[in-house]
Amino acid sequence: MTDALLARIADALERLAPPPPLSADLTAAPAYVWDGRAIRAVEAFAPVDYALLTGIDAQKGTLLENTRRHAAGHAAHDVLLWGARGTGKSAVVASVVGQLQGEGADIALLQCAIDELASLPALFSLLRATSRPFILFLDDLGFEEEGSGSARTLRSLLQGGTAARPSNVRLYVTSNRRHIVPRHLSEQDDPINPRDVVDDRMALSDRFGLSLGFHAIDQDAYVAIVAGYAATLGLSFDPREAIQWATQRGSRSGRVAWQYVVELAGRNGLVV
Repeated sequence: MTDALLARIADALERLAPPPPLSADLTAAPAYVWDGRAIRAVEAFAPVDYALLTGIDAQKGTLLENTRRHAAGHAAHDVLLWGARGTGKSAVVASVVGQLQGEGADIALLQCAIDELASLPALFSLLRATSRPFILFLDDLGFEEEGSGSARTLRSLLQGGTAARPSNVRLYVTSNRRHIVPRHLSEQDDPINPRDVVDDRMALSDRFGLSLGFHAIDQDAYVAIVAGYAATLGLSFDPREAIQWATQRGSRSGRVAWQYVVELAGRNGLVV
């Protein structure tokens, strides 16, 4: 086989193989998304205004302080945000990053889908190339389908092991349960000692330095959250209508309160 033919074969193979994806400039954007192969900048990062998040003052204050320490290069925790759906867990993560960026801090949010956990070592290799602080956001974590292997993978990334997260990265993870365990453990998980499976999953929860609970709220708290949102936008409202809005949706939460206020704003010709 001649050198010319070998060169032609090599050229053909290069054309068939897709080029490696290029990651975004890690110093330029306020937020990014990791797709398992490359980091993409978020076109328009528009988190909820920190001041608008009502009814979770203690949680958001703690998270803001932890994130401020990380942005300053000081010791900071990985955080598990757990609790009822619609209570502001996801919103507050983006909100505190946006708040600090507004204060002049050079920190960025980076979201990764839960089904890309296995690719995190590759992501961490990219993030080690920059000194910029990052919050790596994993939303709605659970292991009903992924299995304990994923739990062990994430646990090793949080603490110890050759693939542990870089010092400029902290993980903020949301879950609807305080202890990240499957709802139903089958005997097949561990036919000798099923309790070991539970302990294995709970060991992941123990890796987070901060664990912030977000709880379901009663009617008075729900109306107070609506009142806070409405006052910020200069809107008046009927508490009975706000309660009816929540009743129709079968839920009282900060998310439902905000949806009602968006309805009010729309009626009054406002943009939120």
